[in-house]
Amino acid sequence: MNRKNAIALACVGGVMFMTGAAFAAVPLYQLFCQVTGFGGTTMVADKPSDVILDQTVLVRFDTNVRGLPMTFRAEQVSQRVRIGETGIAYFDVTNTSDRPIHATAAYNVVPERAGPYFQKLQCFCFEGQEIAPGQTQKFPVQYFIAPELATDREGRGVREITLSYTFYPTRGFDEAQKAG
Repeated sequence: MNRKNAIALACVGGVMFMTGAAFAAVPLYQLFCQVTGFGGTTMVADKPSDVILDQTVLVRFDTNVRGLPMTFRAEQVSQRVRIGETGIAYFDVTNTSDRPIHATAAYNVVPERAGPYFQKLQCFCFEGQEIAPGQTQKFPVQYFIAPELATDREGRGVREITLSYTFYPTRGFDEAQKAG
């Protein structure tokens, strides 16, 4: 192999690697955020907290919709929970169109440093939703604030947390249904 062919092959390989890295960046970043709580991403817990403190946190709920004919609201604007205590919040979603909606809710918390301490036990955001035309569905979120919030340097001083959800259309859902 001559030098020109080796350089051309290296360039093609570099372009292919960079293209693959670009496509992998978003899912890898989302995985990183979910594992570490970085960027206000909440954590997923498999069991409730064993410790409940007397300190409380005010949890506010924010709802948004992007590109969907639906209404989305929290039944309560906020809840005051003791740190470690399991809370449950309900959200109402109504499809205002004459066609089924396929959507997924993305979430985050503010302040971002509270992300690792906001532990979800159950959430409608873990999977895509199908909402029939004109249908209203009630979705629960079961959560707790990890007791470490009160003692960790990063969490100290957090007395209010906003849990924000945004519903997005689920891409490719209709095509997968037709193909299956």
